[in-house]
Amino acid sequence: MKDKTYNNADSFAISFDEEWQKVDCNDTAQKIDKVIEILSEHPFVISNFDNAKNIAEFRIYSLKKFK
Repeated sequence: MKDKTYNNADSFAISFDEEWQKVDCNDTAQKIDKVIEILSEHPFVISNFDNAKNIAEFRIYSLKKFK
């Protein structure tokens, strides 16, 4: 999906979910940080870093998307 990234939360969430599956880390908070680091060039992370982190945490902790 890297060829089709947009500066919005939906595009970030899709990219985040894809990368989350690839990262091997047992500590959830560290894994969130690693995935965001991988996506550091995503337009939404560049322009809305705090919101990107909040969305990532929401997807993992509130939606329990990957548990």
